[in-house]
Amino acid sequence: MLYSLFAPGSVGRPSIISLFRRTALAGLLLASLPGYSQVASARPAAKAVATSAVRGRTTVQFAKGFTISYVGGCKVITILSPFEQKTTSTRYLLVPRGASRPAGYTDAVVIQTPIRSLVALSSMHVALADFLGADDVIVGLGDFKYASAPRVRQRIAEGKIINAGQGRELNNELLIAQHPDLVMSTGWPGQGLSRFQTLQAAGVPVMINSEWVESTPLGRAEWVKVMAALLNKEDLVNQKFGQVVRDYQRLAALGQKAPKKPKVVVGLPFKDVWHVPDMDSYMAQFLRDAGTTYAWDKTKSPQGSLALSFETVSPVALSADYWLQTGSANTKTDITAQDARYAAFAPFKSNRLYNNNKRTNAQGSNDYWESGAVRPDVVLSDLIKILHPELLPKWQLYYYKPVQ
Repeated sequence: MLYSLFAPGSVGRPSIISLFRRTALAGLLLASLPGYSQVASARPAAKAVATSAVRGRTTVQFAKGFTISYVGGCKVITILSPFEQKTTSTRYLLVPRGASRPAGYTDAVVIQTPIRSLVALSSMHVALADFLGADDVIVGLGDFKYASAPRVRQRIAEGKIINAGQGRELNNELLIAQHPDLVMSTGWPGQGLSRFQTLQAAGVPVMINSEWVESTPLGRAEWVKVMAALLNKEDLVNQKFGQVVRDYQRLAALGQKAPKKPKVVVGLPFKDVWHVPDMDSYMAQFLRDAGTTYAWDKTKSPQGSLALSFETVSPVALSADYWLQTGSANTKTDITAQDARYAAFAPFKSNRLYNNNKRTNAQGSNDYWESGAVRPDVVLSDLIKILHPELLPKWQLYYYKPVQ
């Protein structure tokens, strides 16, 4: 897995992230990836990304959903909730283990750091820990099925990780008995910390993050800095995330300058509704950076995706150059079994269909949604290889594969 390549003790999906063990080795490790030396030599130099010069601290550059500040010997993480008519925020006060809580911040959720045990209710949270080589802090998951990282799968097999459940199935009694240092959940409309009152009353802190709302791939990936603050790994995250940013920006410059901009269509309908990325989604940014022509690149939706009909999408698909992310379909037969009209689409006829499910494990977990979230540089490499193969002739697809 890519994670196992970039980070020691990587947790599965983020195996990509394992490629970075030390800043000094990052270049060598990247060069060991299929075709990466080709990327480095072909891409133009990108503007260096500034990182905090203060050891033990980090700064937020791309993400819009959280802030980190350093107050005395403590840290304050503020996470925004953009789901209601008025954006709200929740503050988390990170206090060094054994230290007294400072005055003020009476509204903040207190978390002792560095955290030693984490219950991750989303596979994205696994990716955040794995990026930092901290897979062993995970002691619980929302569902065993949705974890790809090898080290996490091993710990599941060894009985070292509990199945905590999710949503209405969340097992409060088991979590209280486990008493982890932190439960991390995903933000959703209409659901805040109040749904975790039982855990909070028992002294189990809960952090809600909403990385999936970010509008850029780098903004989404930058949530690794939240995990870094919780683990006191700011110096490490500055090194590793800084490398991801530099590589992503160089690749984006390569894709954006491609002389041809192939027309793409994305996804498949679900229950007669074809959801496609709107202009502010991170997927739309991927498509821009990969050098494509995307029909809805200027269309905005309050939901972040556009709910379209077959009749709306089909005129685009009939003349598209490529068809990406075909849902659960693994073969062209799977696609036409859903609707025979798909056979008329130009990418179907030219065999230019690619799905992002190459790294799906035996449990059905797709590593694209885990490690891919924190390795946008590798996702972008895949997209450029598909859309402009001449730009990355040696790159081997990591998350994507042809639909045969």
